[in-house]
Amino acid sequence: MRGRLRVYLGAAPGVGKTYAMLGEARRARDRGKDVLVGLVETHGRARTAALLDGLEVVPRRTAAYRGTTFTELDPGAVIERAPTLALIDELAHTNVPGSRNAKRWQDVEEILDAGIDVVSTVNIQHLESLKDVVERITGVPQRETVPDEVVRRADQIELVDMAPEALRRRMAHGNVYRPEQMDAALANYFRVGNLTALRELALLWVADKVDEQLGRYRSDHAIAGTWEARERVVVALTGGPEGDTLVRRAARIAAGGKGADLLAVHITSAQGLSTKEDPAHLVRQRALAEDLGGTYHQVVGDDVPRALLEFARGANATQLVLGASRRRRPLTRGVGATTAALAGSIDVHIVPHEATGTPRHRTRQGAALPRSRRLSGWALALLGIPLLTVALQPVGLTLPSEILIFLLLVVAVALTGGRWPALTAAVLGFGLLNWFFTPPLHTLSIAQPENVLALAIFVLVAAMVSTVVDLAARRSREAARSRADAEVLSTLAGHVLRGESALPSLLARLRETFGLTAVTLLERGEPDEGAGWRVVATSGGLPATSPGTADHDVVIDDRLVLAARGRPLEAGDRRVLEAFAAEAAVALRQQRLREAADRAGPLAEADRMRTALLAAVGHDLRTPLASAIAAVESLRSTDVIWSDDDRAELLATADESLIKLNRLVSNLLDMSRLQAGVLGVKLEPVAIEDVLPHAVDDLGPLGERLATDIPPGTPEIMADPALLERVLGNLVANAVRHSPAGVPVLVGASRHGDDVEIRVIDRGPGIPPEAHERVFLPFQRLGDRDNHTGVGLGLALSRGLTEAMGGTLTPEDTPGGGLTMTVSLRRAT
Repeated sequence: MRGRLRVYLGAAPGVGKTYAMLGEARRARDRGKDVLVGLVETHGRARTAALLDGLEVVPRRTAAYRGTTFTELDPGAVIERAPTLALIDELAHTNVPGSRNAKRWQDVEEILDAGIDVVSTVNIQHLESLKDVVERITGVPQRETVPDEVVRRADQIELVDMAPEALRRRMAHGNVYRPEQMDAALANYFRVGNLTALRELALLWVADKVDEQLGRYRSDHAIAGTWEARERVVVALTGGPEGDTLVRRAARIAAGGKGADLLAVHITSAQGLSTKEDPAHLVRQRALAEDLGGTYHQVVGDDVPRALLEFARGANATQLVLGASRRRRPLTRGVGATTAALAGSIDVHIVPHEATGTPRHRTRQGAALPRSRRLSGWALALLGIPLLTVALQPVGLTLPSEILIFLLLVVAVALTGGRWPALTAAVLGFGLLNWFFTPPLHTLSIAQPENVLALAIFVLVAAMVSTVVDLAARRSREAARSRADAEVLSTLAGHVLRGESALPSLLARLRETFGLTAVTLLERGEPDEGAGWRVVATSGGLPATSPGTADHDVVIDDRLVLAARGRPLEAGDRRVLEAFAAEAAVALRQQRLREAADRAGPLAEADRMRTALLAAVGHDLRTPLASAIAAVESLRSTDVIWSDDDRAELLATADESLIKLNRLVSNLLDMSRLQAGVLGVKLEPVAIEDVLPHAVDDLGPLGERLATDIPPGTPEIMADPALLERVLGNLVANAVRHSPAGVPVLVGASRHGDDVEIRVIDRGPGIPPEAHERVFLPFQRLGDRDNHTGVGLGLALSRGLTEAMGGTLTPEDTPGGGLTMTVSLRRAT
């Protein structure tokens, strides 16, 4: 029996996932469960580590890689120990190359297959489907991911939530990382905006998981009624031009409910909404629905209102939007009225449009004969023929004329009800013609041979006409079925072209298309695994666990079978089912190829990052370090006797080099602390003229090129003196470096409302307006090819420090040429 998986999901590191997991483990132990700690990362957090006291911890496996020793989870030891519950932290972790499995989640799968329950943790940014979204939000690529399906298969998912401000306080108090680890962690994740966005992603993902569980529960318990746990708006598309209006109207309704879903559905059928519509309209309306944040679905159904309502109830929809019917029939209800009458608790919106009341141009020949038409044909045959007999008796027409009139009615019956009502009408008409109109009257005998021929031709023509009508109806059904199959296959092709190859999405589309309760992709295990069937992916209610337990199964190859449960399918539907099955196999192979690429990706990405970092800081770290080493080695050398002046010069060189090295390392560390939001800032009233001299001390002789224009009475500002000194020092150094020789750099200040602005003005080449923001990115030196002047952190650090003090740093062009950097800080009160 497979073990159960429980996952604690968080928006970011530090929200308390591991703490919650250990708390659950201690409660389970107190209840008498056999609990084993497979691997838990405390990251130096004392309160988390304290929860490990009294819990049995399995020894970690050590692995050597590129001269370094790592410790990893030992899944074999956990399986051999065979506890009831195992704790395994960081589900998305990538194992050291050469390990038993490439990913930790694969270790967990192995432990679950051994019948051991597992509790694990994962952050929202590590889910494969959100990898690119998180990178766009934070600017940091995710190297370690776990397939969404692994987490979705968990028996329980618990969200560990924390407000961004609270998490930042935890970070600042040292409750997330130790100080020496803080700079190397995911520092930029701890900005309020990033944390808010990641928190929303986590909440929405868990909401979708809960919604999926609710749908499975309703399906397993045959609950057909709508549970309004979440607003879902379904809009029915017929393929007509009015669909654009309906989609926009439905989108406005969905926008009125926060987080509401928009689903556009097209019923492919031989009757009703979509028989003779332009596919180009559907393509445009599908794109419109997806642009408005909705999804598009296609369902096969002969009874449009019932198929539409089955889809809406299956999606747990709360509102349904339809266009007003084009047809105006006084004795019948249109699709909209029928749907509204059968909708039950679903709100139905009938939206008028320009085409309301305009009939579609459709021919009856292309339509199959529904039950209503067959009943009409039988009624016309059984009632019309006797009534016609009664009506013709007093008229006194000749027999050929009476035969033609009867033949006309039989043809009408054939066109209305098909073959069998028409044959019945022909036989009944033959008998009535013989009895009432063929001499001798009121007998079954026929006196004249030509009358026998006339009656025989009457029956033959009636039979031929009814056969042709029935054949046309059958061909029409086949054509409609083929059209439906073609539209479904077209949808499948679009699914492939758009890259929607995820198995759950594909299986969900198949389930919706044919109104099935569950669709499952099964894979036969290897001989050493018992050769049993296992579920690879499923959609809907209780999945089939083997081909024998399914209502329909399609063999893909020796190891894969697509199993479906639900309503009976026609033989023609299997062609479409087989197409979906083939695509499911392709999607599975693509998924496994991506997983294989992911296993190799982190190593290549690590090499790229390492190369980039070395390229950025290697020379700048090496130059002052080499100068300091050379000076110290020269002083220690006994081969040369140095004079006092030489010794002083070497000491000055070593001192200057170490100061540069210290400044570079400080910049790197401060930038990391800034991104983490934990840089200590102590604001106090500061006079600009007191800070500026210290800020330019490191310029040495270049400081002579500085001019100041700080009017007397300039208010003090609220700032951290040390941080303001760093900001002004970086700005002045940058301005002096880019200004022409002999042209001074001006530092001015003035009051503007409640703020004080400090301007550093140079007359250098300036920078183009489109690059104003790019200069504040780390490792940027626009137009500067000198690698001896730093790694390009000065301006990035200056802006970060300024914002940490509650101010702003903005660039603008200096009139007449050059660049002006303006620091704006609050005036001290």
